[in-house]
Amino acid sequence: MGFFDKLKTGLSKTKESFDSKINNVFSAFRKVDEEFLEELEEVLIMSDMGVDTSLKIVNNLRKRIKKENIKEEEDVKQALREEIKSIFDELDNSLKLETKPSVILVVGVNGVGKTTSIGKIANKLRNQGKKVVIAAADTFRAAAVEQLEVWANRAGAEIVKKEEKNDPAAVVYDAIKRTKETDSDVLIVDTAGRLHNKKYLMDELHKIKKVINKEIGELSQEVLLVIDSTTGQNAINQVKAFKQETDVTGLILTKLDGSSKGGVVCGIVEENKIPVKFIGVGEQIDDMEIFNSEDFAKAII
Repeated sequence: MGFFDKLKTGLSKTKESFDSKINNVFSAFRKVDEEFLEELEEVLIMSDMGVDTSLKIVNNLRKRIKKENIKEEEDVKQALREEIKSIFDELDNSLKLETKPSVILVVGVNGVGKTTSIGKIANKLRNQGKKVVIAAADTFRAAAVEQLEVWANRAGAEIVKKEEKNDPAAVVYDAIKRTKETDSDVLIVDTAGRLHNKKYLMDELHKIKKVINKEIGELSQEVLLVIDSTTGQNAINQVKAFKQETDVTGLILTKLDGSSKGGVVCGIVEENKIPVKFIGVGEQIDDMEIFNSEDFAKAII
């Protein structure tokens, strides 16, 4: 199954929810007028895209309809797809792993799928011929290291770990040392699930970043925030909170296959100007791909 087919299947709940609302608007379609556009705007807001994002999409669509004299239903839908796609195309979603070694720091709250995302990304990089080391720096949560070790073994990546409750920054220091010793290409760092209002956890994250900056310096660094798509509008608040604490360079969207709230992706990107770098649409180790805006727009409309 190709990625578009996986994406389409994975987004079936979002598409079903989105399509039913969109189809209600288009079922009464007579002409492209202000009443039609207002109904469409309401549908986008109800589909978790967020008020500001929905207003922007419909305003752009309004201008486009007038400029291109769009009248047919399918042409309106295509224009809508293109407006959704443009939200993502304003940002560069390529993974910046230009130096050897490079570091990917993975952050997010508990339960969003950080561990499985790390395993899937490690697997993807290994399939590209890269040597990968994983730092098990989530030393707070019981069994976190064991879970990560299972995924590291599946992906064929080396793991650096310490006993539970050890200093996460010390784990990262050892992992950087090991990455250099083994001439590995990428170090992926797992971190404890943290909320922005837990000061000690945020301080720990800053300490980890300090170690990375000191030991890696000017080499390529990505800070990827894992977001659970099923949380809808709450996901937007999480992104804003983490942005205040660390330099998030990209997003990993998980559990899209179990969500009817996939529209929130548009709101997250539009409001925070952070690109989606990976999208997870399944539980298997190869069910994660680099985000493609055209496929996403096609899959939901």
